[in-house]
Amino acid sequence: MDKYAVFGNPIVQSKSPLIHQQFASQTDQVMEYSAILPEVDGFKDAIKLFIQSGAKGCNVTAPFKHDAYEIADELSVYAKMAGAVNTLSFIDGQIVADNTDGRGLIADLKHHKVELNNKRVLLIGAGGAARGVLLPLMDEQPSHLTIVNRTVSKAQQLADMLNSEAKVNAVGFDELGTQSFDVVINASSSGLSKQLPPVTANIFHNTSICYDMVYGAGQTTFNQWAVDNGVKRVIDGLGMLIEQAALSFQIWRGVKPATEQIRTTLRQQLN
Repeated sequence: MDKYAVFGNPIVQSKSPLIHQQFASQTDQVMEYSAILPEVDGFKDAIKLFIQSGAKGCNVTAPFKHDAYEIADELSVYAKMAGAVNTLSFIDGQIVADNTDGRGLIADLKHHKVELNNKRVLLIGAGGAARGVLLPLMDEQPSHLTIVNRTVSKAQQLADMLNSEAKVNAVGFDELGTQSFDVVINASSSGLSKQLPPVTANIFHNTSICYDMVYGAGQTTFNQWAVDNGVKRVIDGLGMLIEQAALSFQIWRGVKPATEQIRTTLRQQLN
């Protein structure tokens, strides 16, 4: 039986085994998918053993996404831009790497009927989560992308990577002024500790859409703040998790699973 897994530390919280087992059942794929907990400094040895066991591929989550980038023999354009990897395929002795996070975000936005074409987009944060979604965001051809971060130089590094000066700019939180945006995406780490990034409600107008990459039971801290400030449409990151997994599954198995059922299952579990 073809073997797959997710590698992370910690890993007990991972939804990936449930998601991929449901995908396999839905698409009649004969495979197994488990969760593996390497030591923090043991990722490369753990992957080597996994490959030797005959495995076909794996997902990678924190803190190993950069380790996965470093061991890859071949990197997709998305993995190169992200500087991190969440999907590995083991093919003819080669480790082939991809990053499906950004395309997962776009797929979830489209699931919610949110189009970015010709829209003004604000991306909050300049860490790994933000970097991972840059290229797919720009593929959707927004009219403008503003990257805001406490350390402006980090935001500027991301803007420079896109090489699209007319469409992308980087600012600090105190430089946003009274600008408002059509779509606001929170990729900052603040949500993990239920904190708010230091933005004002000026970033929203009456038809803005707010997307927070974290998720949990009920509204996220950022999305609740957006609702309290008049935003009518808010979306959390659960769908992004599911859609990036569906893309990994498609890379490995050559079939794209439907995601509606697992969306319902995981939302019910959360609530």
